Amino acid sequence: MSSTETITPPRPRLPEWLRLPLPTSNTFAQTRNLLEGLRLHTVCESAKCPNHWECWSRGTATFMIAGDRCTRACGFCAVSTAKPLALEADEPRRVAEATQRMKLKHVVITAVARDDLADGGAEHFRQTIVAVREANPGIVIEVLVPDFLDKDDAIDQVLSAKPEIYNHNLETVRRLTPSVRSRATYDRSLRVLRKVKDRAESAVFTKSGLMLGLGETESELMEALSDLRASRCDILTLGQYLQPTLKHLPVAAFVPPEQFEEYGERARSMGFLHVASGPMVRSSYHAEEFNARAG
Repeated sequence: MSSTETITPPRPRLPEWLRLPLPTSNTFAQTRNLLEGLRLHTVCESAKCPNHWECWSRGTATFMIAGDRCTRACGFCAVSTAKPLALEADEPRRVAEATQRMKLKHVVITAVARDDLADGGAEHFRQTIVAVREANPGIVIEVLVPDFLDKDDAIDQVLSAKPEIYNHNLETVRRLTPSVRSRATYDRSLRVLRKVKDRAESAVFTKSGLMLGLGETESELMEALSDLRASRCDILTLGQYLQPTLKHLPVAAFVPPEQFEEYGERARSMGFLHVASGPMVRSSYHAEEFNARAG
């Protein structure tokens, strides 16, 4: 080996609590075939979510609209960074058809960041929400949105379609934000969550999440949770960061399940209406467990 060659260190072995059996349900194949037939993207595949085997086997999926090319390059995310393609005008209809055929009662709709568009893709979100609700009266619609560069008009566009849950992830603690997130800022994300509560014409639940194991300290995490509550965030998710490829940020620590349970209890004591905290928890994992109708 020449002196100029470098050796990439292997990824650390996953602890036992992160090793999941692969389901064998026929529903997985049915879900995959349906999504492929309608030419739809999911964050399950594009972001290499470790839960997609389970979720697809349960007949659920998180729809990713506005393409599969992101204008940002976050250090944790496996979604491709590239020049986006034009929006597909019939995508809202196709998402609506999928939710109807899957008989979903709760749907999560997310998107890549589209900083190339004046509204960040907000109107495309609005059209998708409207189409899904028209096809599925009574469905609970949760959106997981980018920060839209904190533009009021874009936030209002999404809110005008009246999603029940408006999710925007803080992702990590203040100190780590510059190295973890591309273009996003800690304070901007908090402002977005506050604005949703201030600007919504009807009741809407706000939601956010953080990944653990990136090098945050316990005191930094508690500060982030306090900041979210000060921004009137209702729902919280805490999950273990897993390195999707060797090009992404390494895992600094594997947080054991009992620590997640403790953090979850502390978050509930701070006033969050619903908390999902565990190694395999992701933003939309078992999202339907929060009853948005009952609150």
